[in-house]
Amino acid sequence: MRKNRIVIKVGSAILVENQKVNLVRIEALAQLISELSATYEVILVSSGAVASGFTALELDKKILANKQALAAIGQPLLMQIYAKALQPYGILSAQVLFSGYDLDSRKRTQNARNTMEVLLKNKVLPIINENDVTTTGELMFLGFGDNDQLSAYVTHFFDASLLAILSDIDGYYEENPKENPNAKIRKIVTEISQAELQAEATPNNAFATGGIVTKLKAAQFLLENGREMFLSSGKDLNILKVFLLHSKHSKGTLFTARSLS
Repeated sequence: MRKNRIVIKVGSAILVENQKVNLVRIEALAQLISELSATYEVILVSSGAVASGFTALELDKKILANKQALAAIGQPLLMQIYAKALQPYGILSAQVLFSGYDLDSRKRTQNARNTMEVLLKNKVLPIINENDVTTTGELMFLGFGDNDQLSAYVTHFFDASLLAILSDIDGYYEENPKENPNAKIRKIVTEISQAELQAEATPNNAFATGGIVTKLKAAQFLLENGREMFLSSGKDLNILKVFLLHSKHSKGTLFTARSLS
């Protein structure tokens, strides 16, 4: 019988700090994946290629060609860091890069599924990212253009039951905690309104595109397809560990369509 399959997504805000790759967090993530692997098949969706490239060569990221060059520099650097962090646990990793065409073609998607099954059967950790070197936002035509929603599609197409997003946002709040320090986290969310999904993006706001809005769109896609999403802090991996291994939900937000009563 196949183990329960999950997808973990980690963003640049967790992996890179002060223009440097946060090795301590990647090592902690590797340890978590090792502990989860006894119970789950794990797929990792990792941002950070462009940010990793920027740590080696400071180019203006506003210029598309520069951004793609940074991704080309940063992707192998990021994979080397993951490989080194996973080595003590005997975990072999594999790089998997997607463009929009890979998830918009029945044949290419099936080819990707076949490869994924071989990797997981042989206990290899797939590390997925958008192919930033050649893509120019074409993933947008599928309804997403970021790794939050890419990870939701990965969860669906590769038959995982749950997506765990590790973020600098530690849950979905009833109100913006930056405006109301007493705002409470919504522990369980079963429905997301159109108003929430269509919230305006504002710069430097964690509750905008690249912040909570893209995560809500990812959650909505999964809810519509009978899957779940758990959003928690990437700075405290014990929250996710306890949730997945001990079914204890003290922090973070679970997006689910099933009744938990």
